[in-house]
Amino acid sequence: MEINVLIGGAAGQGMETIMNLLGKALVREDFGLIYTKDYMSRVRGGHNFSRLRIAPGQPWTTVESIDVLVALNEETYRKHSQNLVPSGRVIYDPELFSLPGDESRGVPVELKKLAEEAGGRVMANTVAVGALLVLMGLETSTVEELLKDTFAGKEGVAEKNIKALKAGYDSAARTCSACFELPAKNQDGKKLFIDGNQVVGMAALASGCRFLSAYPMTPATGIMNYLASKSPDYPVIVEQAEDEIAAINMALGAAYAGVRAMTCTSGGGFSLMAEGVSLAGMTETPLVIVVGMRPGPATGLPTRTEQADLEFILHSGHGEFPRAVLSATSHDDAFYRLNKAFELADRYQTPVFFLTDQNFADTHRSVGLYDFSRLGYNRFLAAESNFEKPYKRYRITESGISPRILPGQYEGETVLIDSDEHDEKGNIIEDASTRRTMVDKRMRKLNGMAEEMDEPDLYGDPHPEVLLIGWGSTYGVIREAVDALIARGIKSAMLHFSDLWPLPQKRLHSLLAEVKHSFCIENNAGGQLSKLIRRESGLSINSNILKYDGRPFLPDEIVKEVQNDL
Repeated sequence: MEINVLIGGAAGQGMETIMNLLGKALVREDFGLIYTKDYMSRVRGGHNFSRLRIAPGQPWTTVESIDVLVALNEETYRKHSQNLVPSGRVIYDPELFSLPGDESRGVPVELKKLAEEAGGRVMANTVAVGALLVLMGLETSTVEELLKDTFAGKEGVAEKNIKALKAGYDSAARTCSACFELPAKNQDGKKLFIDGNQVVGMAALASGCRFLSAYPMTPATGIMNYLASKSPDYPVIVEQAEDEIAAINMALGAAYAGVRAMTCTSGGGFSLMAEGVSLAGMTETPLVIVVGMRPGPATGLPTRTEQADLEFILHSGHGEFPRAVLSATSHDDAFYRLNKAFELADRYQTPVFFLTDQNFADTHRSVGLYDFSRLGYNRFLAAESNFEKPYKRYRITESGISPRILPGQYEGETVLIDSDEHDEKGNIIEDASTRRTMVDKRMRKLNGMAEEMDEPDLYGDPHPEVLLIGWGSTYGVIREAVDALIARGIKSAMLHFSDLWPLPQKRLHSLLAEVKHSFCIENNAGGQLSKLIRRESGLSINSNILKYDGRPFLPDEIVKEVQNDL
């Protein structure tokens, strides 16, 4: 048993307000849910919509079928009514448009009129929340408390919204009261209702990040907004730089001075950071760089999703130097994986990339409380007794990792760095022998990093005939596709990568030799992970399932493609 809700309308009509209120209320009532957004890159107008899925346990992705369609305009009904199930319902304002004569599933609610009677047209979205609550058989009390919390200190605003909420509730109840059965509640404790950017921001703060410099760029801006909102209460400095060139260089300066630092951007902004990435490689400065991917080239689709920057990240920055590349797969895992990114950056004194995308960044989910005891805060700084004197910032070691101290940390010891090729001390050189020695030293770090990469997550049949391979935010949709294939009698499993570089290969070699059919599922046109696997391991994947229209996969799309190819 599950309920799927779609709310659609023009930008500016308050869909996000509806979903946030409803989502928070449902999580407080102990329901498992996921909420995704599909929106245009304009302030007002255009067609936007959001999906909310309420399901037993923890749903991993949204689906196309609709039980309740909240049509804030006629366009929403026209575009989405074909996905409304026979027993579904349509909440609409009869003053704005009429449903076709043969449409018997309508729930007329005068959203605009009831909002004005409550105190203002702007509360039409609150009226819609009330209508949704009564259809699902829920009381208004939890949302009332949320409204009081939201508008605390604003005299009379909460009361007007509560009036609007109850008006929508009573109006919809005349047509349909408790006409949907909610799934079973979760029994495993409190949950958070949180989006991907908030997960990354919280993880950065909990991992000891004390400096973020960035220039706003969708879909990574939410990370900066989150950390900025926490800066009055926590020791973190957030600087909105004049551009991405300044952003990465400011972060490098902060990291050199000794704090955990991070920058965040999307592909277009990261293009400007490429020289700074190379500077981090040469100076061996630890830095975490979050890249929230969206479709390109150039401005592309600013508010849509894609996974087309993997190859760019792997090869960004001129010259050769070590790096690690991790990705956000789910809200549950990303919190701990970003912490791993900080730990790797400090240990190996190198840039570490953390890849997200719009699908992950803007998706809200109910997740369990995070275990902060699992987080590390190891700075890997050398004690005064653990380095030879005089101090040499780039001392040659077997691991490639030189002892690191901070400027001014020990009296009489100078930390000398240089963006030119240099010797162990940090002085500029041009002789061939030292050049080879320093390149070899830096590249040896990859050996250690490779040992720290987690093998891809294996889910499904332990001895599959069909193997679905993916990375990043496709985790949930591939997982549900595997469940659907198994339900159809097809022995299937998912192999999903969170750590991408250095590429972990043990499970690849053991599984690809066994399966009859393998598919790599990616939101890009070139099959970038598939190519990386073939290049690094020599293994080939049978087929690619690729989607690059700016929208995330749906489970049925993957299942259909797999079955067509078998």
